Amino acid sequence: MILFITQFFYINHVLFRIFFYNFNLPKNRYMKKLILVRHAKSDWPEETEDFDRPLADKGLEDAMNMSRFLKSHDISIDHFISSPAVRALNTCKIFNQTYQLNFSTNDKLYNPSERNFESVIYDLDDQLSSVAFFSHNNGISNFANSISEDIFHFPTCGVAGFEVDCNSWSEFDGAKKKLLFFYEPGKI
Repeated sequence: MILFITQFFYINHVLFRIFFYNFNLPKNRYMKKLILVRHAKSDWPEETEDFDRPLADKGLEDAMNMSRFLKSHDISIDHFISSPAVRALNTCKIFNQTYQLNFSTNDKLYNPSERNFESVIYDLDDQLSSVAFFSHNNGISNFANSISEDIFHFPTCGVAGFEVDCNSWSEFDGAKKKLLFFYEPGKI
């Protein structure tokens, strides 16, 4: 009788492992989210270098409204990475007033090419599942167009979110990308 009970439990244990571990559990696929934010409306005072351009009053207002809109619509973000240029960095800091996250800057996001964005992506920590980049046109529009079939021209403080089918940011180039949203400040 003891032998029968032992065999019964062993067989059930083996069947349980085969069925649940091989058929029903997810195949360890995760989605990453990449959010692209063009800096908010800026001013260009006389004798001010491009890098040092501040945000205009409208830019300050748009950035605050957009960050609150995203947060209220449950757009989760784990980390912000900004161009170090004043207008992009200040847009990032305003978003951070809403999200209260760690953020960093990366020189590659100032006057970026598509390859600059990819380079920043490949350096991301895989523990981050959702990252927002704060950058500039024309680079941000060109990059968005290169990863989507949709046609983009980012207005100031425009935001696009993409789902990226990969486990690691290093798989970005070959991963399937899907547009989740595109928001413009005048239309939220």
